[in-house]
Amino acid sequence: MFADRLAGDARRIQAHFDQVLGPLDDLPVTRAMRYACEGGKRLRGFLVLESARMLGVDPARAIWPATGIEALHAYSLVHDDLPCMDDDDLRRGRPTVHVKWDEGIAVLAGDALQALAFELAGHPDCGDGAVRADLVLSLARASGARGMVLGQALDIAAETAEMPLTLEQITRLQAGKTGALIEWSACAGARLAGAETAPLSRFATALGLAFQIADDILDEEGDAEKAGKRLRKDAEAGKATFVSLLGLSGARTRAAELVEEAGAALEPYGAAAECLRQAARFVISRDS
Repeated sequence: MFADRLAGDARRIQAHFDQVLGPLDDLPVTRAMRYACEGGKRLRGFLVLESARMLGVDPARAIWPATGIEALHAYSLVHDDLPCMDDDDLRRGRPTVHVKWDEGIAVLAGDALQALAFELAGHPDCGDGAVRADLVLSLARASGARGMVLGQALDIAAETAEMPLTLEQITRLQAGKTGALIEWSACAGARLAGAETAPLSRFATALGLAFQIADDILDEEGDAEKAGKRLRKDAEAGKATFVSLLGLSGARTRAAELVEEAGAALEPYGAAAECLRQAARFVISRDS
């Protein structure tokens, strides 16, 4: 069930990107935007659509914030790959945006995708003004200096820190860098439905941390061709990770515990949340 829905939602999100980005002028910056939005698992968009399905929200409403969060994620990857950040030349098995075009186009494409994310999250088809304002405000908090940007800043600071980060510090860093957007995604369905977000927030907090631990495991022993990006960067840089602090066995154990926590958080939804439970299990079993 999960695999089919993930693939189906990825197709729906790509079709919506085509609809939204298609009318833009054919310029290097818009071509770079389209390029950056192609491919990927679309897990964040799936979480928006699945949480909305679970709560009875019309998919025609949910597709807007689902595409919005994928636009924001794409912007974060474009900027993360820049020479002044992680300096990567490969993303999703293809040249990164600044390699295919140049740094200026990459910066502008990322800027435009970030703006597009808020445009989509606030689209009139999402719901009434209160719903749209809630989506946009919460996305701003998740993506900025309280969330993803904070996590990225802490990650950059860790590269030159005199001492490797502790487990508590890495957990805080990743709660922003990775977890904040995953939490927003999982809670978006509840926001669209006008429902309580707390259970989905607890689910997503555990899911986001499990996702990052799985990333650290993949970085240690994964296949770069399957991952579509350069691996073992953190080890080469001497950065502390969940694997370096817990060991491979300990990291796997902790990720499995978090999947159980994520599943337990979904108890209020009963059988309707089964696809989200499967998503949590997928997160720690993926190979890319």
